[in-house]
Amino acid sequence: MVTIAVTGERDGEPRVAISPETVKKLTGLGCTVRIASGAGVQSRFSDNVLQAQGATIAASPAEALAGADILLKVRRPTAAEVKALKPGAIVAAMLAPYDDRAGLDALAATGASLMAMEFMPRISRAQSMDVLSSQANLAGYKAVVDAAAHFGQALPMMMTAAGTVPAAKVFIMGVGVAGLQAIATARRLGAVVSATDVRPATKEQVASLGAKFIAVEDEEFLQAQTAAGYAKPMSAEYQKKQAELIASHLKGQDIVITTALIPGRPAPKLVSTAMIESMKPGSVIVDLAAERGGNTDLTKADQAVEHNGVLILGSTNLAGYKAVVDAAAMFEQAVPMMMTAAGTVPAAKVFIMGVGVAGLQAIATARRLGAVVSATDVRPATKEQVASLGAKFIAVEDEEFLQAQTAAGYAKPMSAEYQKKQAELIASHLKGQDIVITTALIP
Repeated sequence: MVTIAVTGERDGEPRVAISPETVKKLTGLGCTVRIASGAGVQSRFSDNVLQAQGATIAASPAEALAGADILLKVRRPTAAEVKALKPGAIVAAMLAPYDDRAGLDALAATGASLMAMEFMPRISRAQSMDVLSSQANLAGYKAVVDAAAHFGQALPMMMTAAGTVPAAKVFIMGVGVAGLQAIATARRLGAVVSATDVRPATKEQVASLGAKFIAVEDEEFLQAQTAAGYAKPMSAEYQKKQAELIASHLKGQDIVITTALIPGRPAPKLVSTAMIESMKPGSVIVDLAAERGGNTDLTKADQAVEHNGVLILGSTNLAGYKAVVDAAAMFEQAVPMMMTAAGTVPAAKVFIMGVGVAGLQAIATARRLGAVVSATDVRPATKEQVASLGAKFIAVEDEEFLQAQTAAGYAKPMSAEYQKKQAELIASHLKGQDIVITTALIP
């Protein structure tokens, strides 16, 4: 019988290399899965949940590792961890093969078979093991959501009696897995989106998502892609022309997401200090290449830097820290349902309590983000409004409910009996919700 060991991660990495669903599959195949106690806590997988799916919970990492045939990790394990395994054991993890060669040589010297998940070929048979794509998918989504949270205005165009707020302009630099997800998410939120990449094949992908493609489309551009689909390093001349075009375009953008990376090399510098200084105060840049130096001159790893009124966010593990449950599940959820070869993540469930102006906007925004939305209010007129936005209405619809609205459209105070029935219904509904937004007020 094969024994698989899983231990917690180092350096604050919150993800874990296994999920309850994966434990169930592996134990069903006859494997013994030993997980160090507490290893899944930061991914919100308790020992009890993992044990219920068939895992053996070890009291310590040493106990989990002892004599195991396979070690699963998110990040590179220590040499001491690998030495505790059975001789010739298999280690599967993101080994950072381009970094710390001495540390990698120390792991190789243990005699274990090391599998760097970053080197998984991007072919059909290997798609379910493509951890880079699944994690980049989440990072692109979270980059836009985080940028929207820091941006001081709404993303969609809003038309009100007080005036019209124009849609925010979002610019995506680098159209890989993360970039495409960022485009899709920004479009869902109602932004005006543009994107750039030096690979000609991406032009059609950008257009298919309803965004505008920005690039210097000369002869070098047409040849700027490797057989594996990665971007080639561009000449100094091309870089200068592209930089001039981007500099002009950046001046009018509100949010910029940079995602450009070339495996094994420092991140290319796409946004200079001068470009940042030309942007509008209040603009936000999210740099997904911060782990390899960043795509901007001012990016600092795992720091937020404000320069000339522009905020630059440089998280090195956006999928792990900002969408940890989803990342852990897909490494082996996010608001929209995500279907990848690595697995399907169901859509989040969002419940809006109170359907006034704020509640209606919350419903519309959650729906744009792909969530399954429900809402409640004691005013009968709101039922039709909720349904018109594609959400489910939740309320005790008795005789008192039908009379629960003032002539001015406000909610009336409800009887204790009705409140009790409504509270029981809401309590039952809340158990299955991921996000709850409360807005109810009586003047």
